[in-house]
Amino acid sequence: MLQRAKQIRDGFIPAVFGLIVLIALLSVLAGCFGASSSGSDAASSHGTLSATASDAGRRDGLPTVAASDLPPEARATMALIAKGGPYPYRQDDGVFGNRERILPREPSGYYREYTVVTPGSKDRGARRIIAGKDGTLYYTSDHYDSFRRIVQ
Repeated sequence: MLQRAKQIRDGFIPAVFGLIVLIALLSVLAGCFGASSSGSDAASSHGTLSATASDAGRRDGLPTVAASDLPPEARATMALIAKGGPYPYRQDDGVFGNRERILPREPSGYYREYTVVTPGSKDRGARRIIAGKDGTLYYTSDHYDSFRRIVQ
């Protein structure tokens, strides 16, 4: 019986050690592949852009798009937001309710929406920029079905 206990102990200790090493290795690998972004966002707070609004460490899980990769109409909308208007549509600078719950949850009134003109469209089209009070800007080209965080 004592010999059997020694065999179990001799097998158990290396197995536990191996498990600890495996967990540590997985933790290191998870850190290597974790999502983090660096740089600054174009930032807006009810009509003003702040080039210093940093997005480092944000964990909203959304894909990003460089402002330079946006359509020219989106960059024009960003310039209007920076100036505080005037906006081409009366709905611009209105509260965005985030009913789709794709953007991070925030208190009501936190997000504002702005139309991105769609050439050839007879109405406002599907493209929008959403601005958070912290200055974070989001772009949607499909009327709120998906969003990308805008980075400068």
